Amino acid sequence: MSFWSRIANTLRGDHLNRELDEEFQSHIEEAIAEGRDPIEARRAFGPTLHQRETSRNIRLIPWLDSLRADIVFGWRQLKRNKITSATAILSLALATGACTSAFRLIDALFLRPLPVANANHLYELARQGTGFDGKPNTFDGWAYPDFQLMRAATKNQAELIAVSYAQRMDLTYSSDQETEKAYIQYVSGWMFDSFGLHPALGRLFTEDDDRKPNANPYVVISYDYWTHRFGRDPKIIGRTLRMGDTLYEIIGVSEQPFTGTEPGTITDIFLPTMMHPSVTRSDTTWHRTLAIVKPGIPTEPLRQQLNTTSRAFERERAKGFTGIKKELIDRFIDQTLVLEPAATGASNLQRDYRRALGAIGVLVALVLLIACANVANLMTALAAARSREMALRVSIGAGRWRLVQMVLVESALLAFFAAIIGAFFAWWSAPFVVSMINPPDNPAHLILPADWHVAIFGLVLIFCVMLLFGLLPALRASAVKPVSALKGGDDPHSRRRLMHSMIAVQVAFCFLVVFVAGLFVATFNRLSNRPMGFSTDRLLLLETVAHHAQPPVFWDQVADDLRSVPGVEAVALSGWPLLGGNSWNGFIAINGVITSPDLAYFLPVSPGWTSTMKIPFLDGRDLRITDTSPGAAIVNDTFAKTYFNGENPVGKFFGKGNNRYEVVALVRDAPYRSLREPILPTAYVPFHQVDAKGAPILTTSGTFLIRTSSANPLALAPVLRQEVPRARADFRVSNIRTQAELVRAQTVRERLLAMLGLFFAAVALLLAGIGLYGVLNYSVLQRQREIGIRMAIGAQRSVIARLVTARVFSMVLIGAIAGLTLGMASVRYIETLFYQVKATDPAMLILPSLTILAAAVLAALPPVIHALQTDPVIILRTE
Repeated sequence: MSFWSRIANTLRGDHLNRELDEEFQSHIEEAIAEGRDPIEARRAFGPTLHQRETSRNIRLIPWLDSLRADIVFGWRQLKRNKITSATAILSLALATGACTSAFRLIDALFLRPLPVANANHLYELARQGTGFDGKPNTFDGWAYPDFQLMRAATKNQAELIAVSYAQRMDLTYSSDQETEKAYIQYVSGWMFDSFGLHPALGRLFTEDDDRKPNANPYVVISYDYWTHRFGRDPKIIGRTLRMGDTLYEIIGVSEQPFTGTEPGTITDIFLPTMMHPSVTRSDTTWHRTLAIVKPGIPTEPLRQQLNTTSRAFERERAKGFTGIKKELIDRFIDQTLVLEPAATGASNLQRDYRRALGAIGVLVALVLLIACANVANLMTALAAARSREMALRVSIGAGRWRLVQMVLVESALLAFFAAIIGAFFAWWSAPFVVSMINPPDNPAHLILPADWHVAIFGLVLIFCVMLLFGLLPALRASAVKPVSALKGGDDPHSRRRLMHSMIAVQVAFCFLVVFVAGLFVATFNRLSNRPMGFSTDRLLLLETVAHHAQPPVFWDQVADDLRSVPGVEAVALSGWPLLGGNSWNGFIAINGVITSPDLAYFLPVSPGWTSTMKIPFLDGRDLRITDTSPGAAIVNDTFAKTYFNGENPVGKFFGKGNNRYEVVALVRDAPYRSLREPILPTAYVPFHQVDAKGAPILTTSGTFLIRTSSANPLALAPVLRQEVPRARADFRVSNIRTQAELVRAQTVRERLLAMLGLFFAAVALLLAGIGLYGVLNYSVLQRQREIGIRMAIGAQRSVIARLVTARVFSMVLIGAIAGLTLGMASVRYIETLFYQVKATDPAMLILPSLTILAAAVLAALPPVIHALQTDPVIILRTE
């Protein structure tokens, strides 16, 4: 018979049996018709069952047939134990789904190569050393003149590519349209060719487009942007857009898979690096440097050549530093260039979430192990209940591998149904987690395809899970001894010892999950409740741009117009909002000498800004409309402590570069860039800035701070958006958000870790509790006779309770100690994710201990009550 016919016969077993029986009967009838005695004829052909089995083995595939039979039998077993099966399936589904979801995130951010040629030869250049603050630092920003020198020095060994940090920029497609935002990247003109990319429409940049500053105002848009913004309109080529004062022409669309070099950000518009305003400046680091190393070129000599060139550039640049101590300059120059693999690209999202996603991955793996241990205990209990069945199977000739296969098939069915439910959970949860990574106005964009990467991971995961929870019960079931089982079974204590040890493992992992989750929650609470130094209540931020640079007086006129809008309580102006991500810093000189390595941070503000922000004055006066920068300055308390030894700085002077400032006020501290970092020395200088000749410096952007009388400041947003261009036609509001949103955005990562930590802690506790309940309930059932005898001879209820729980609670204690040890050992790997929290804090140790104890008590109550309700009369009568 053909192979496919044997497979078909395997899948239609009952029909094949009928065919064989009919064929066997026809042969007997033929023999009888030929005159043979019916009894002799049947005896000659042998037993019907034997003939059927022999013929079946020829007409089908025996191992496939046994597998089919085991699947049918396993399905019946699952239906027979509905509650146990449902519990196991849901436990595994939740754990495997969470694992797959975590893998999708990690794969998209850290494992998936960029869709470019030679991705495995792609590296990012970074520098490691000691910063001006004396702390270890890794920095990947470069000045373009430095990049040009390095590219020329290594042109025969590697191709260097400059790629700016992706940023959201304001742009318009015609003068009468509202400003819109898009992600842009300045890239080397030869990037597309070096990456082996082709245009989907038009043409891409060439090296000729990137030779002279401001010479080629062209842009290439991504396929994704072309799709969602223009509906793949082929007439987009030649259309113009305006960014700032420059009009750009769209010359092409990049091919579909490529969305930029920053995982987590989909670039909309690419521009030549020579169009960047800082392309000729040696003191501005604004782009990353990627290197495609040519085949056969060793990376270490290349790194040394790049390091030598870069150091020479920095040494030459440092000659222009004045008033800075030599040791600070040496520290600045003494940095080591490193080549970091960048096959998956390079982004701030990778840097910020590498440890966070690693921690989530570990928590998910622990929950998976808890689920596997839980299901293994359930399978062990079911196998114990079927010991007589297994003994009978062995007695009639079933081999050990046959029994292992039968139990593993049942485990595979559990894993299969869990995988289906887990796949739906992973499909939903991964995008949900991504949506929480960044604030709503600047969300992360990760490509999360459910392709062969995810499929292979899911299959391997399910296979490993099946072995983890199914192999040990299968081996124990197959090792049954018929004589021993039929007499009452092996020593029941050995099986209980195995289940108890699994409880210890579950508790250890559960303690670790709860312990780490508690640290994440405490971090989020302390960071969220950190003193602000200002009030976010009813504070609206209007981030505004002008088509052309405008004098400060025009910005004042818009502020005056906004003050007349009903519902507006106060209006002030600043260069950018606190905690908005922008910064401006420099070294501070006292009496012409830079004595501190600390950088001071500056923020241009209008008169009344401190009162609008509700930052308290400690001494001095507010800025006046006649104050300009350089000139007057308000400084915070940390500034005074850093540069004036804590003395009152009001009336004193300091310098920044060639500019000189008089301190007119001292105010309380407020966070400038981040809630996580210590308070920075900050100077608030007038928004009205003048050049060396005293002429006003024109400004293209600013932020209006609106304190509203309404509890919901966003209610005024539509009115204020229209009011700004009505006051001055050249002004447009590019973004509106509240100060409270900016503060919440500072805790996105911590909120994500706290939420997921709590979720996984709850799942771990639930699974561990179910496992503990299952073991105790099994123990009560197995020891029911002993309990009945003890109660009959007068044992107290407390004695019975201790008898039932003592062994299990000792395992809980051992598991908790092991979990604490694991937690203390692992904390050092994730301590950078904590804020003002220590693993040795008493609360951090007591909380998981009490939580585990409470879960254990709740899980133990039903079995203990069941044991105490045992009727010794019924037990003894049964015996």
